[in-house]
Amino acid sequence: MRHDQGIRSNRRLMCIPPARRAKVEIPMCFSITNFVAKTVSKFFIMILPLCLVGMAPADAQTKKQLRPEHANADVSRAGVKDASFHSAALNRDMRYRIILPAGYAESTRRFPTLYLLHGLYGDYENWETRTNLDLYADKLEWIIAMPDAANSWYTNSATVPGDKFEDYITHDLIDEIDARYRTIRSRHSRAIAGLSMGGYGALKFALNNPDSFFFAGSLSGALNAPLDLEDTTPPFREGLEKAFGPPGDPSRSRNDLFTLLNSSDPVRLPYLYIECGSSDSFLQTNRAFAAKLATRKVAYEAHESPGEHSWEFWDAALSRMLHALERVSKSKG
Repeated sequence: MRHDQGIRSNRRLMCIPPARRAKVEIPMCFSITNFVAKTVSKFFIMILPLCLVGMAPADAQTKKQLRPEHANADVSRAGVKDASFHSAALNRDMRYRIILPAGYAESTRRFPTLYLLHGLYGDYENWETRTNLDLYADKLEWIIAMPDAANSWYTNSATVPGDKFEDYITHDLIDEIDARYRTIRSRHSRAIAGLSMGGYGALKFALNNPDSFFFAGSLSGALNAPLDLEDTTPPFREGLEKAFGPPGDPSRSRNDLFTLLNSSDPVRLPYLYIECGSSDSFLQTNRAFAAKLATRKVAYEAHESPGEHSWEFWDAALSRMLHALERVSKSKG
């Protein structure tokens, strides 16, 4: 998959009650042939640097060129902060970035919280530096928390006992944000979403913790991660087996979204939003999951938009998902 796909009009796949969408991330690499010649004309000496601008390898979803205004992002600016805390589940310090709503410092109000999960090979900075999230956040009155989770698949590892990344997010991180910031500590004021690996994680947390969130969103979600993803994407095999164990391990079914959905009470589940690009390799698994949601009569919306596994797609889809989040939030009073 490529990272240069633009966004055009979107097309809804299917939906029940309100509307949703999904996304994901996949690495892309390319190389540049370097040449050095002792006798190079002044002309080529002058233009060669210009030709190389913007051609740094894009070896993962995190390597997309930054927007100019973020090239020297100052996270100390008002409303955007980095912090760390000690996770009991992981027994280590973990970092996160947070965006506070306008007027937070001057008020005593409490605010709803949105957790945004990064994708494979990503980190806690990605959402704020690779998209226009800060601009979208200006229009929202939400606290937005973006945690670091390495390449964990947001799972309590089947092979590394100390890597309890699901417990870290659903217990430690939420407790940290609720304790340090003026959140509304209620399921009805808490949402979670992510892209690719993070989309899978967000939906899994929603299915496993329906009383913790009222909304969960997935953009290009790697929704088949515990099933057969290593068969279609061999480079992911080592990380997938570290998280879920080898094929046939009981952890595979415990973390399978389709299995979890079968055993869930549709009435208790959060509103689910799914969106995926029409040229994304995860499109079929997203379609299958949306069909399963329809069969189970879960409140959700699923959208398919022109695009691939790219930051251009995720930026546009993020804006659409945030509008859905606001709509669903208001509908629940």
